[in-house]
Amino acid sequence: MVLSSLHLRAVECRPWPERLAGEFPFCVPVVRSLEHLEFSSPVTFFIGENGTGKSTLLEAMAVVADLPVVGSEAVHTDPHLSRVREFAHYLKLIWNRRVRRGFFLRAEDFFGYARKMAHIREELRRDLEAVDREYTGRSEMARDLARMPYLGEIHAIDQRYGEGLDALSHGESFLRLFRERFVPGGLYLLDEPEAPLSPVRQMALLAMIHQMVKENGQFIIATHAPILMSYPGATLLVLEGGEIHPVAYTDLEHVQLTRDFLTRPEVYLRRLGIEDEDGGGGHG
Repeated sequence: MVLSSLHLRAVECRPWPERLAGEFPFCVPVVRSLEHLEFSSPVTFFIGENGTGKSTLLEAMAVVADLPVVGSEAVHTDPHLSRVREFAHYLKLIWNRRVRRGFFLRAEDFFGYARKMAHIREELRRDLEAVDREYTGRSEMARDLARMPYLGEIHAIDQRYGEGLDALSHGESFLRLFRERFVPGGLYLLDEPEAPLSPVRQMALLAMIHQMVKENGQFIIATHAPILMSYPGATLLVLEGGEIHPVAYTDLEHVQLTRDFLTRPEVYLRRLGIEDEDGGGGHG
């Protein structure tokens, strides 16, 4: 366990007015019961069914941490997070070392981010064309000096993202983003990063996470993916019934169900009323 990677040590929640108790997200059981949550390893996973509050808690932490956001809208201005920001007002993050490096990412926001980068690149190219028109007939040196800031920005985007995030497959663009944006010593709050990733690419993401942990990075990840949950030494926190409690990897329902299904798919398919009507097998 690389304890030196622990930038964020804990999150605490102070009481809020009773009038908020019936409103979202204060009505979410895990939000109602949250008082103090410790982080004891460089990689922590929030695990639970949809609606248990894992994304809400991660979003509120991102608001308080004020990390850069990979998305089309910042956490402090995203209209969809207005109620989460109200919850964040009652959260306190306890740091070993306050960091600004790293980022917050929600899988569903990523594609908005790709479109945003493509739009910025296109605006810069239009600005270049305007400079060329404005400097027609003037010295080449004057024109080149005027073009330089725009060329520098375009070069930075192209160097980081190559042909463009929007030109790659979802999985490729996701991994490229992680390769380019992961930096040593950062705090990373990731909400379901497995969403666009195949099993092979999830393993590639695990390797990237491991490299960052070796370089003093800390990760808190909300996920449904047993592959990601397998990270050695990670803290696996299950959110259920309004409680947050640690669970061993082999005891996780996600892991047990996935293993059982892959071992005996026909049993589960039969329970679901999905059977091979032509008798041709399919799993033999």
